Parts: sequence; C-alpha cells; structure tokens
Amino acid sequence: MPPGKVWKCHVCGFIYRGESPPEECPQCASTYREYEEITDTKKLRYDREKFDVLLINGSNHRANNTGYMVDLIEEVLKEKGVSYRRYNLNEFTINHCWCCYSMRDNACRYPCRDQLDDMPAFHEMIIAAKGVIVASPINWNNMAARLKDFLDRLNCIQNLYLLKKPGLTEGKIVGITVSGHEDGATKTAMDIYLYFQQMGYILAPFGISYRTHGAQFNTNTDTEYLKSDPLVNQKVKGMAYNVIEMLSLDIEGKVKGKLVPVCE
Repeated sequence: MPPGKVWKCHVCGFIYRGESPPEECPQCASTYREYEEITDTKKLRYDREKFDVLLINGSNHRANNTGYMVDLIEEVLKEKGVSYRRYNLNEFTINHCWCCYSMRDNACRYPCRDQLDDMPAFHEMIIAAKGVIVASPINWNNMAARLKDFLDRLNCIQNLYLLKKPGLTEGKIVGITVSGHEDGATKTAMDIYLYFQQMGYILAPFGISYRTHGAQFNTNTDTEYLKSDPLVNQKVKGMAYNVIEMLSLDIEGKVKGKLVPVCE
C-alpha cells in the first residue's frame, strides 16, 4: 500500500491509501467522488436542534444522478429559507431490521432495540422534522437496498400506533424524487410512499418527481442527460416547492391527536 492519506469508497467500502483517491474505484468502478478521507469516525448523534426538512439521498452513489436531484432540492430549500439536514445514506451504518415484531407485537418498540448503528439518530430526526424528502435511484424496478433498510428501520415508530400509543409522525409531509436509467420510476416512488403513509405522513400535492433516460443509451450518458434536461430541473424543484407550501399550512399541528390510525 502506498503511504499517505486513507480513503474509503462509500459504495463498496474499499480502502485506498494515497495522497488522493483513485479516479475509479478498483473494486466497484465508482468515481473518485464517492471517496472520502477517513479521519475520525463517530456514531451519528442528533443535537436536538429543530429543523423543517430531513433530506435523504438513498442512493448507493452519493455523487451521481440521484445526488444531482438532491442538489436541486437543496437549492430550493436554501432559496426559501427552509431549515434542513441532508444525509447521504451510504456514509452511515444502518443495520438490517431485526424484525422484532415477528417475535411478539410489543417487542418492536421505540426507541428501537438496535442501538448499535446510526439509525437511532435518524429516528429522532424523523420525529423532529416537519417533513421528509426522499430521493432514490431505480434498482430492478425498486428502491436502493440501503434505502430499503432505512425505511424498514422506521417500523419501531410506526408500531406505536399498533401498540395503542401516541403517534409521533401523523400529519407530517413527504415528497419523493426518483432517478433511473429505464423503467420503474412510479413503482419505486409508490413503494417508498407506502412506508410513510403507514406512519401518517401526507404526500404533498404533485409530491412525486422522477426522470429516467432509457435502456437504449449507455448508463455513462445518464448524468449528462439529466443535467441538460430542463424537465429535471422543473419537476424536481417543483416537487420541493410543493412540499414547502404544505409545510407552511402546519397540517401536523392541526391534526395531531385527531386522526384514526389505519395501518398494518
């Protein structure tokens, strides 16, 4: 190994030593943009400061097509002066759900029994934020596996309703954006939404945006296409504006304690 700094690929976990990361990851072929220098790794903590929107990039590639869409959303949040926190899931440790509910109903609880990874901090931020915007690529007509783990781990919050305990998320707002090479955008978006619907979230009107390229093109042309297509800018930013408009209505405050939980 050459001397120098230590770099980690957030896609596959490959460790590289050198003054700068490789142009292409030798293990998974990701670009240098997916590398981050390893300095001091600490478990994610929530500082309890209130904010409006939790912005989640669920892609395995934080700096690729889905990341670009998240950049557009971030521009809108900044423009409107909305407080937010952005997280790229591939930078954090999120374990598979232990499926405690399958042992007995009340074994799935909040706080989550799994306190070994970064998810407990995300639980706290989900509850604190007024809304969530989730971005995902399309992987085989579905969301990214990292995002699926993240959403599965929200079960402990959703299960509060089934245990006849006060809910912590009803009336919050959700928006969803999806990028992909070919088919599956609507299915992916609705699969994501189902999780939030089960927690009492309200999908913003026109709250789903997506854009795909096409199977007839090589995937290495997708980024250029997305960045040059005005519809991407219009749709993704439009979805973000719609989420912000819904947040301004304070629906969460108006329906708190008034809804009948209908979930599984």
